[in-house]
Amino acid sequence: MKKIILQLLPFIKKFKKHVILNVIFNLLYALFSALAFISLIPMLNVLFGQTDTVTKAPVWEGITKIKTYGEQLLNYKVSGYLENGNAQMALVIVTGLVISTFILKNIFGYFSMQHMMYLKNGVLNDLRKEMYKKIINLPLGFYSKRQKGDVMARILGDITEMQNSFFIALELIVREPATIIFSLIFMFSFSWKLTLFVLFFIPIAGFLISRIGKNLKSNSLKAQQESGKLISIVEETLTGLKIVKSYTAEKIFKGKFVNSSDTILKLSNKIGLKNNLAGPVSEVLGIATIAVLLWYGGQLVLVEKVIKGTDFLAFMGLAYAILTPAKAISKASYRVKNGIAAADRVFEILHEEDTMADLPNASIIDDFNNEISVNNISFKYDNDIVLKNFSIKVPKGKTVALVGQSGSGKSTIANLLTRFYDVNEGSIEIDSNNIKDITKKSLRGLMGLVTQDSILFNDTIKNNLLIGKPDATDEQIIEALKIANAWEFVKDLPEGIKTNVGDAGNNFSGGQKQRLSIARAVLKNPPIMVLDEATSALDTESERLVQIALENMMKNRTSIVIAHRLSTIQNADEIIVMHKGEIAEQGKHSELIALNGIYKKLVDMQSFD
Repeated sequence: MKKIILQLLPFIKKFKKHVILNVIFNLLYALFSALAFISLIPMLNVLFGQTDTVTKAPVWEGITKIKTYGEQLLNYKVSGYLENGNAQMALVIVTGLVISTFILKNIFGYFSMQHMMYLKNGVLNDLRKEMYKKIINLPLGFYSKRQKGDVMARILGDITEMQNSFFIALELIVREPATIIFSLIFMFSFSWKLTLFVLFFIPIAGFLISRIGKNLKSNSLKAQQESGKLISIVEETLTGLKIVKSYTAEKIFKGKFVNSSDTILKLSNKIGLKNNLAGPVSEVLGIATIAVLLWYGGQLVLVEKVIKGTDFLAFMGLAYAILTPAKAISKASYRVKNGIAAADRVFEILHEEDTMADLPNASIIDDFNNEISVNNISFKYDNDIVLKNFSIKVPKGKTVALVGQSGSGKSTIANLLTRFYDVNEGSIEIDSNNIKDITKKSLRGLMGLVTQDSILFNDTIKNNLLIGKPDATDEQIIEALKIANAWEFVKDLPEGIKTNVGDAGNNFSGGQKQRLSIARAVLKNPPIMVLDEATSALDTESERLVQIALENMMKNRTSIVIAHRLSTIQNADEIIVMHKGEIAEQGKHSELIALNGIYKKLVDMQSFD
């Protein structure tokens, strides 16, 4: 709990005004909660004819004797009315005292909850934003070993769980202990023997409750992890629904979902059983305490006569005022374990180190003048070496193509150029600047990326294109669509560029989606283009249209083309043939054909004109 609060402090500091006001109003609420029961004594005294007669107005003797002064002043006013035969007025005064005390208690309670609401909602909002910011900033390598569903569960489910459990405990952290303290102070003023009797049972209750909730946190953590797995199964099912249906694999995926859902059910039942025990256990302990208190207190009132009957009734009210917050704390202690488990998972992401953060003195480059230089680089994913001693130079305005069999390391070059990953050895330079010494934002600002998977977002065509250049005009968007050979179908849409592309762009064909992706890169208008197998997923007709779009886009630009279909790169200034992470051949199309080597075999395997 302490560790979590320390981690939350930077978020809470922003709302310190609400923290201070919440504490003040909670203290006032606690004070008036105790005074509410004390205020019943004068009314009971009037009803049972036990009001002390005070004929002389009391004299103020300082703050230390405020209790005595208040009692005497009230008794002076009430006994005056009683002696004059005006019992109704005496009842009005004591009833008004009770009502005003309860009203003030609830007013302060309301204000304390209001400020806690602003604090809780504000902190959770900032946490959610900070977590999304972290998720979007972390390098791609972080996600290669994680399920997307687990990350989604943390930003959605775990933060909500913190709100529903951990922050509920924060609401009680001042109010309930303060209520207990104020009640005890007044109880000791009545009878220290009776008070010690009550206090004897509180540690017993605490011990029993802690034993019941011992392994609640571990079960909560397991349940939250399994929830992440469940979300992943749903996300993967929806993403690959065509494959699931075409292979009639519904039964397999239903089985996965049912197993995960059943695991959550078992864990939830375990957690629920222990959560549900909190109320009855504290209730039984409370009743036992009250029963013993009635027996012992009755002795003090009836036999030893050391405490007045009316005072004892007020004392019982104060004892109840202790047991109620104690019960609330015991219930919260169960729920807080769920919240701590959720908070641990949230802060695990927030504390995740960005292994590819910009250097403190990283430079900003705004243009590209000479060449891209890849110098003797080596790279591996985990333990699998993908590139070995790889070197190429790409002069400004030239097109260099990378070809080779799957797994030869072509796409890895695109990932390293855009700094989605960092090289293990060697360096990549732009105009003699090591890309590790350049801010990622300015580096990627120089590049346009078109991938094999045409990634579009569930928004309009216009907003999808504006990602690369937010201030572009409609005319510039249309011009980019024309260059990308996409205007021919966009202009016929009822809403034109304001048409929604649907989830993942599914309102359009593969070729149309790819041309929209190219239009996005064209609109950005970067000096360097990286095309990662941009036509490999297309049919022949779509490939022809997209190829024309690519050729339009690459005019007067520096381009690195990773190609599976060799028909698309015959006109490249240089073709690099890769094999198992190394350069096997390089040259122009005609030169490589003449070599009669790997490239010639790849060409022969693909039929094209």
